[in-house]
Amino acid sequence: MGAMNDSAHYAEKLWPAWWIWLAGVLIGASFSTIFFPIDPFYGFVAMAAGVAIVVAALIAITPRIEVTDQWLRVGRAQIEREHLGRVVAHSGAGAREQLGPGFDARSFQCIRGWIDPVVTVEITDEQDPVPYWLFSTRNPQAVLAALGSQEPVRTTGVSVQEG
Repeated sequence: MGAMNDSAHYAEKLWPAWWIWLAGVLIGASFSTIFFPIDPFYGFVAMAAGVAIVVAALIAITPRIEVTDQWLRVGRAQIEREHLGRVVAHSGAGAREQLGPGFDARSFQCIRGWIDPVVTVEITDEQDPVPYWLFSTRNPQAVLAALGSQEPVRTTGVSVQEG
C-alpha cells in the first residue's frame, strides 16, 4: 500500500448515472409490496429498508480513481506509477474503438457504460501480463494531467500501443 503521506493529485468516484439510482430506489421500494397487504406500517418499514440497502450497495460498489505521487489506483487495483507507460484518453468514437475492435481482453478494465470517456494506461512492468489498464472517467483531461501525459483526448480510434 502507498505511504500515508502520498498526496492525491487527482481523485474521482465513478458514481452511477441518475437512471441507475432511480432504478435502485424503485427496486428497493418494491420489497414493500410483500408487506403492505399485511400492514401498511410493515410496508413502509420494508420500503425504507429496501431503499437503504440498495443505496448502500450502490455507494459500496462505486469505484474510485486516484492518482498520487507513487500510485495509480482504480477500484481495488493499484500499480506503482514507475510501471506506467503511455497514457491516452479517448472519447466518442475513440472510446468506442477502445471498447470494441481495439479491445485487448488481457487488459485490466474498470468500465462504466454511462461514462463516455475512457483512459488507456500502458503497463511497462515486464512481470505483469496485463498490457494496459482501461478505465472510465468523467474528466479525462484531469487524469492525463495528473499522470503527466501531454496527449490530447482522442476522438478517433488510436490504440495505446501505437506510436
